[in-house]
Amino acid sequence: MPGLYYEEFEVGETIHHEKRRTISESDNQRFCDMTMNQQPLHLDSAFAADTEFGERIVNGLLTMSLAVGLTIPDTTDGTIVANLSYDNVEHPAPVYHGDTIRAQSTVTDKRETSDGDRGVVTMRVEALVVGEDDRLVCEFDRTALSLKRPS
Repeated sequence: MPGLYYEEFEVGETIHHEKRRTISESDNQRFCDMTMNQQPLHLDSAFAADTEFGERIVNGLLTMSLAVGLTIPDTTDGTIVANLSYDNVEHPAPVYHGDTIRAQSTVTDKRETSDGDRGVVTMRVEALVVGEDDRLVCEFDRTALSLKRPS
């Protein structure tokens, strides 16, 4: 179980997640199909060619979901009770088919629950396209209810 217990999170700490993932056209198509999102900007190359992006872009919720998934092994795998919220979501730049995404999480807050048995941890998650300048493509606050280390 590689996840962190509540006590192991340090406010201000940034966790650089080693796992990365390249997003394919097939990934984007399947995600849009599963979520019934038929936005032509994601699916129609002729439509997308006439937009400011010039080509299809990856569904933003796929990017966000992937960012969460990339963070789990180093943060909450096996130590989470529940995800409580995802807040302040921003997509400052598009993701294109073939882009490789990496993530990092900065612990911004933590507090014990009123019963003292668990803790609430908030992290600012950033998803970046791997490259010369690691372009920021998604960021959000993730709040999780975390287990405390067993006695």
